[in-house]
Amino acid sequence: MERKDAWEKYPEGKKDYKALFAFAEGYKDFISNCKTERACVKELVQKAEDAGFVNIEEILAKKKKLKSGDKVYAVKMKKTLVMYVIGTEPMEKGLNILGAHIDSPRMDLKQNPLYEDTGMALLDTHYYGGVKKYQWVTLPLALHGVIVKKDGTVVEVDLGDKEGDPVFGVSDLLIHLSEKQMEKKGNKIVEGEDLNVLVGSIPLKGEEKDAVSKNVLQILKKQYDVEEEDFLSAEIEVVPAGKARDYGFDRSMIMGYGHDDRSCAYPSFMAMLQMKKPKKTSVCLLVDKEEIGSVGATGMKSHFFEDTTAEVMNAMGVYSELTMRRCLAASNVLSSDVSAAFDPNYASVSEKKNVAYFGRGLVFNKFTGARGKSGSNDANAEYIAHLRDILDRNKVSFQTAELGKVDAGGGGTIAYILARYGMNVIDSGVAVLNMHAPWEIISKVDLYEAYRGYIAFLNEA
Repeated sequence: MERKDAWEKYPEGKKDYKALFAFAEGYKDFISNCKTERACVKELVQKAEDAGFVNIEEILAKKKKLKSGDKVYAVKMKKTLVMYVIGTEPMEKGLNILGAHIDSPRMDLKQNPLYEDTGMALLDTHYYGGVKKYQWVTLPLALHGVIVKKDGTVVEVDLGDKEGDPVFGVSDLLIHLSEKQMEKKGNKIVEGEDLNVLVGSIPLKGEEKDAVSKNVLQILKKQYDVEEEDFLSAEIEVVPAGKARDYGFDRSMIMGYGHDDRSCAYPSFMAMLQMKKPKKTSVCLLVDKEEIGSVGATGMKSHFFEDTTAEVMNAMGVYSELTMRRCLAASNVLSSDVSAAFDPNYASVSEKKNVAYFGRGLVFNKFTGARGKSGSNDANAEYIAHLRDILDRNKVSFQTAELGKVDAGGGGTIAYILARYGMNVIDSGVAVLNMHAPWEIISKVDLYEAYRGYIAFLNEA
């Protein structure tokens, strides 16, 4: 039952070894440049269009008919993306779906964020997703997002990652005065309301009250032509500043922000670009809001995917409520989400026979959940056997895991939401160290095996 190290398949200097590292470079660029859902969708839509994908809105407007081999995509509120490559089989026989999420833990600016205290200008935040709040202090942080003015003008904010940009941060109490702080539990060392981002300290000349915050507003007016009131209709995310980097003497790993879940979203997307005329229609579904329960119009619990699938079937001339229900129920899904990698520094939370390891390839989690598999999809054994056959025939390295020891914790993905349609669904992704921390770590070979595994799935599931 011991899974071999996937690196054994890639002798240094050989063609496949070079392809693996080249794929990692593309991924590093992606997560370095795309730190928000909006940025991910914008970048991937451009790549999709370059690869021949057409917006479904254009198909509908021109009343075109879709046929086998056609490539279409749809976007919801600039935060969620779904792509289809039409297969040779009728859609009623099901889809092969790769479903990942492109949101990551972070801090969001509040709607009324700017204030001044003792000559310091700060921005108030509300953390997003499950984070250890103490990990987000004393780090260089960047601001990414949009400010939408009343006239509909969209101002893009991208500050802290470019050469020469200033960075921002949340301060922490110095060790010399932190005796009481160090006695607190981990979840109380830094409180949520204390995650305030320091953004300025120079007062505006001639002003007596709130002179520093007024100076910050003057800078924003000059740089972005926005007023303080425009924060009311803004979505600005506070994320770690800096690029993804090679990790380790051997450069076998990648340290970056947002591996959860962009380390699965990127290979899912790239696998879709390899599809020409598959047997079953191939789908890549990249959603928002997974980290806060898959809610909202851009989360997996919305009807966006179902509605778009109906539009695609209608454009093929095969839509009816019954055929769409049959299509969804007959589909196969890899819920492409990360898993917890074994950490020898914290071995006590894992059961070594059933945990994911760096370097052993694509990870399958038959179930997630917590406390007796609560909230889990728990994949069907027949489906797992089918996937084993596909991956073994394509020489894809894979492993199975659970998310920690029984009763040690737990987590969830979008798997259970897709399973409600009656689909075959299993969680499948990349093992991650430091999950949900500002800087996470993955293995390059696991990333590449995920890509290879996703291609094999789309072609043969």
